[in-house]
Amino acid sequence: MNMNRKRLLKHLLFLMFFIFIVDFLAKIFFWYSLIWYLDIIMHFLGGFWVGLFFFYIFSLKNINFRPIDLFFKIFLSTLAVGILFEFYEFFLNIISVTNFDLFDTLSDVFFDILGALFSMFYFFKIIMTSSSNEVE
Repeated sequence: MNMNRKRLLKHLLFLMFFIFIVDFLAKIFFWYSLIWYLDIIMHFLGGFWVGLFFFYIFSLKNINFRPIDLFFKIFLSTLAVGILFEFYEFFLNIISVTNFDLFDTLSDVFFDILGALFSMFYFFKIIMTSSSNEVE
């Protein structure tokens, strides 16, 4: 894979801090209660970050994956992280004695995966394109 790992790492770090800051502010100012769709946006951004993260991890091994293999690896990795996060939320619901909402859980995992699919598009159109256009 011919790509610019440094550029991808910059995107990963920026997005990670952006998600952290928005989540921190959302908890302080109760944005999750006030803005009903913020949870959807945060899961999409989380899936996007996880997808880019696994692109970075898989590129460290310098293995040339076929695009379809890479697609399934990113998809399944993001699905696993999304499901693990939903288990975490489920156990928090048990501790705080709040009701479990299956529709919310399914929509969260859906937007995690949607974010990962967008990361694949972003990776191949932005990261890979920019690295092939640079003068070496």
